[in-house]
Amino acid sequence: MTVAIVGGGPAGLSAALFTAKNGLETVVFDTDGTWMHKAHLFNYPGIGSVDGSDYMEILRSQVDSFGVERREEEVTDVSADGDGFAVSADDDYDADYLVLATGANRDLAESLGCGFDDEGTVEVDVSMETTVEDAYATGAMVRAEEWQAVISAGDGAAAALNILTKEKGEHFHDFDVPDDADAVFGGMVD
Repeated sequence: MTVAIVGGGPAGLSAALFTAKNGLETVVFDTDGTWMHKAHLFNYPGIGSVDGSDYMEILRSQVDSFGVERREEEVTDVSADGDGFAVSADDDYDADYLVLATGANRDLAESLGCGFDDEGTVEVDVSMETTVEDAYATGAMVRAEEWQAVISAGDGAAAALNILTKEKGEHFHDFDVPDDADAVFGGMVD
């Protein structure tokens, strides 16, 4: 199963981390236009203070370690093709699941045919799934003015866990214990 994620900010990379870590082929399309390059985080749990660009490098390194394919390409269109999704960028790409993480830009959600609410944001359920089955929207696309890195990352995680739940056929929880971390990181985790 493949997951295409459009957008490489906190929401997109959070989704990518969970899906790739749990065995789904994952590709992220990113033009590096994230608002995080203008931010400095003082209010992200577990982080005392970090420059937004530095934080993005940490996230990218983390998803890279799980084998996420990151493409520096602009996605020009997405469509449902009956068996999944077609993503148009420099090349065409097919995916079983689609996660839109394009900040406040809702153009791709509109062209895909996603429903919108009265505030003009993309309509999603609690798992971040849009009105188009197996297509998810996250972050500023689904929130009128609640634009916050930690909220966006949580949205990406919710989308990924719902995708994994669908794939596993039961509620999926990504909960690691120290032995898991030791196996994955070879004892590098205290």
